[in-house]
Amino acid sequence: MNISELKQGNPSGERTSLELKTHELLRKLDIYYDWVDNDEVSSMEECAEISEKLGVEIRKSIFLCNRQKTIFFLLVMPAKKAFDTKVFSSALNLPRLSFASGELMEEYLGVLPGNASVMSLINDKDNRVQLVIDDEVAKNDWFGCNPGVNTSHLKIKTNDLIDKFLPYINHKPTIISL
Repeated sequence: MNISELKQGNPSGERTSLELKTHELLRKLDIYYDWVDNDEVSSMEECAEISEKLGVEIRKSIFLCNRQKTIFFLLVMPAKKAFDTKVFSSALNLPRLSFASGELMEEYLGVLPGNASVMSLINDKDNRVQLVIDDEVAKNDWFGCNPGVNTSHLKIKTNDLIDKFLPYINHKPTIISL
């Protein structure tokens, strides 16, 4: 897999709108971050090399909804932790949830499957998606994710994510133990 050297500052070349918005917002909020460009990835296993290069684990993001498709969640959790819908639903005191479709992900987060991340919430201007973060992620000093496209990944301080970025985009995370 091709992975660039660590970069800071503005990306160059062709970029998605969300990727550009992510970089712009991180700079605007004075959030320090490193980032890399990489070959397209389609699994958490493929992200392991990127995690090593950045020095932080790339987090798993799962888009979920209720049966009626009226309540949506973006769950952020450790890459190697197995997802259990029963445990997740129980932790939130909700009926069992399921994976939301790619069409719903595109509608609510503005990204295709494989590209969802906490940065996708920039597109959720109506706050229809509730962010849930596993406490292992919230307790870690650093946070790794993609900027809305799986051909680039970034590393920021978790406190900056929770205390600066998320309040700015009007998303308050619920932190749970899975």
